[in-house]
Amino acid sequence: MTTVRVVRVVAALITDPQGRLLLVRKRGTRRFMQAGGKPEADETARGALVRELSEELGLTVAESSLALLGPYVTDAANEPGHRLEAEVFRLQLSAGVAAALEPHAEIEELRWATPAQAAELGDRLAPLARLLL
Repeated sequence: MTTVRVVRVVAALITDPQGRLLLVRKRGTRRFMQAGGKPEADETARGALVRELSEELGLTVAESSLALLGPYVTDAANEPGHRLEAEVFRLQLSAGVAAALEPHAEIEELRWATPAQAAELGDRLAPLARLLL
């Protein structure tokens, strides 16, 4: 019997006024995904996501602006053989805030994509991102 390793994260489905999705790619990887990351032991899911968005994108948001979409389970994008358990929140940004985002920390690239453009990434789109489309 094999033990399934689980990666627990919080993630943000971020959109702009045109309905485009924000996708990020971490340094040293090839897959695009939602911004977010692993909560620390003492953090709530919302608190962890607020911290991750600040670290990864320089984005300051209030916990109250994060609307819970729910829990999602998929294969992990960058950890072969691992299952991803994600608590996903929706966040809509104004045009000005969206345009000012820049990659920070381990984020190497960010891009705004329509759902069709995201789907065109094929296997470069992380399983969770594909599920959220």
